[in-house]
Amino acid sequence: MKTAIRSVHAREILDSRGNPTVEVDVTLKDGTRGHASVPSGASTGIHEAVELRDHTFRYGGAGVVHAVNHVNIEIADAILGMDALSQALIDRTMIDLDGTPNKSKLGANAILGVSLAVARAGANACNMPLFRYLGGAYACRLPVPMFNIINGGVHANWQGADIQEFMIAPVGAPNFKEALRWGTEIYHVLKKLLHEAGYSVNVGDEGGFVPALKRNTHALDFIMNAIEVAGYRPGEEVVLAIDPASSSFYKDGLYHLQTENRKMDAAEMIEMYASWVASYPISLLEDGLAQDDWAGWQHLNEKLGHQIEIVGDDIFVTNVDRIARGIKENTANAVLIKPNQIGTLTQTIDAVRMAYGADWCAMVSHRSGETVDSFIADFTVALDTGHLKTGAPCRGERIEKYNQLLRIEEWLGESAHFAGRRNVLPRIS
Repeated sequence: MKTAIRSVHAREILDSRGNPTVEVDVTLKDGTRGHASVPSGASTGIHEAVELRDHTFRYGGAGVVHAVNHVNIEIADAILGMDALSQALIDRTMIDLDGTPNKSKLGANAILGVSLAVARAGANACNMPLFRYLGGAYACRLPVPMFNIINGGVHANWQGADIQEFMIAPVGAPNFKEALRWGTEIYHVLKKLLHEAGYSVNVGDEGGFVPALKRNTHALDFIMNAIEVAGYRPGEEVVLAIDPASSSFYKDGLYHLQTENRKMDAAEMIEMYASWVASYPISLLEDGLAQDDWAGWQHLNEKLGHQIEIVGDDIFVTNVDRIARGIKENTANAVLIKPNQIGTLTQTIDAVRMAYGADWCAMVSHRSGETVDSFIADFTVALDTGHLKTGAPCRGERIEKYNQLLRIEEWLGESAHFAGRRNVLPRIS
């Protein structure tokens, strides 16, 4: 069997923040190879699968030698000789080998590295682009890029806005190539405007600027101005999106916003968001409330879910059990998809399919600690998610995802479609 797995090898490499992470090579019987590297989050949900770290003197405890050894010994022994085209079986074998509900024995970073490398090896063995191998003949829609152009919160070391991500989405562009150009032009205009106003134009973990703004809405004002100065129409050609990452400032039942100098309950947070949606062309709100504030999420979705996309990240963590609860309790209308939150490709696909079954949207996302691996670019086309969050048009590990989408669009040629305004629900659908 030419596609039988001949060898599996992992190593410790560094991610975009200079922290160790896992990289895996899988080689098949016919010599075909596939590789993958695993990202890491800074703003992580407590319900995510376990990212195994060594907790020794190396790298301040952040080393991943144990995870690497699990790949090279236990996982390799379990999957050698298996058919790389049997992705679901290989993923299930690793899940069973780990035997814990959150992959704490072998580490989600070990398991995911192998899972993604197997998929790449399978695609290469079939002489197919990864997105076509995963998505089939109908995988031809390019996503709206969600550019995170101002960073706050954890991603800015709490030096500015409380809101972690202020994003723009060029929904009016005719294709992905132009959407990338529009977003990049707005990004550079924003840099000029911030500099002229006396703010720092240093960038955060995801490439967005980290100005020491005095109010959260100041970021929205700067972005609106940048869109117009760049020659585009806010609300028509370019819309806004925000990710407060509210769990990061939630304590003792209240949301602590230092730039607002306020402590608010869920109802007050929802009213604040409603006022922003009324004043700015915001079409997507991610993690507006904390990861276990289920009742608050219900009220948030009731208040704004008919106007904008309400995306759950930390509350769902790409886990079908938590997504199922969210569907039952009507807590959102979309889910964020991060493969390393759950730990295998198969489970990630299951999460997307569950969202679609409930008529929810799904948005694939990078992590703040990234690598140059562009797997999620192919994945979002393969699963037709219609929008992808992978940072500002800055920093090589972010740009590589955008560049890969350019390559995919070129490969598809006339069969390529751009998701555009049809995918950002429901305000501009």
